[in-house]
Amino acid sequence: MSWLWAIIVGLVLGLLAKAILPGKQNIPIWLTIIFGIIGSIIGNAVAAGIGVDDTKGIDWIRHLLQLAGAVLVVGVGDRLWASIKGKRHA
Repeated sequence: MSWLWAIIVGLVLGLLAKAILPGKQNIPIWLTIIFGIIGSIIGNAVAAGIGVDDTKGIDWIRHLLQLAGAVLVVGVGDRLWASIKGKRHA
């Protein structure tokens, strides 16, 4: 069940990151999910590093860090994907 949850969270975070970033990202949905999962892992690591990974109630700071990680990974990953595919970014 944890893999299914990771895929769902990756999809949601990846799509939110694509919505936040300006312009159009030309990455496929499967790569959006992977980038969202990686961003979530990065956000969790940063949250653990600053001591906000487990708080009472909803962990808003951890969730914001996960989203920030997803935005970073989707932004960088989109550029890499475009260069691999040979498409120029405007």
